Parts: sequence; C-alpha cells; structure tokens
Amino acid sequence: MADEKELLQNPENEEDITVELELPDGSFVNCAIVTILTVNEKDYIALLPMVDEEDETFGEVWFYEYVEDPDNVNAEPELKYIEDDDVYEAVSDAFEEFLDTQEFDEIIEDDNE
Repeated sequence: MADEKELLQNPENEEDITVELELPDGSFVNCAIVTILTVNEKDYIALLPMVDEEDETFGEVWFYEYVEDPDNVNAEPELKYIEDDDVYEAVSDAFEEFLDTQEFDEIIEDDNE
C-alpha cells in the first residue's frame, strides 16, 4: 500500500483515482481522491464526492484519517472520521496550502511553456 499512498500523493502519475465511500445512512458515493496529506505525523485523505451539481455536497471536499495496516500490506486502507475540531482545522489548513502549491506549480509550468 505504500506504493498506493505514493501514487495518491503524486497525482500526475494517475488521472482519476476514486474510492467508493459508504455513508452513515448506508448509501454509497463515489469520490475522487484529491490527495493524501500528512499532518502531525498522521495521514489524512481529501475526497471530492462525484455528484451532480444539484446535490448539496457538490464541490465539497471531505477529509478522513487515512490508516494503513503495516502488518498487512494487502489490506485496504481504513478511513476514519476526524472527530477532533482542532485536528480537522489543521487538516483543512494543510489542504489549503496544498491547493496554493498546486496553483503556484501551474503558474510556473505556464511560464515555462
């Protein structure tokens, strides 16, 4: 799974990486994986629900703790709710920094063309 994490942290390696997420009400939503962030030595995943524009979650980014089982490299990673508001805020801030970096990288690439 370390290779999967590396792939997710370097999205230019793959066009569309998605995950089907089960919601608390038992329904499922397909989400694009935006990136994996490391905050305070823990990994968090940013997901973008792939829903119609009319859906109330359209354009939202969801954050979950991303946990791999080091003893079972073949196991699927586990996604856990972030229950601590301070942790959620730190992950949200790290995601904003990620977006700023992506925008800066795009500007640099455009200037080099």
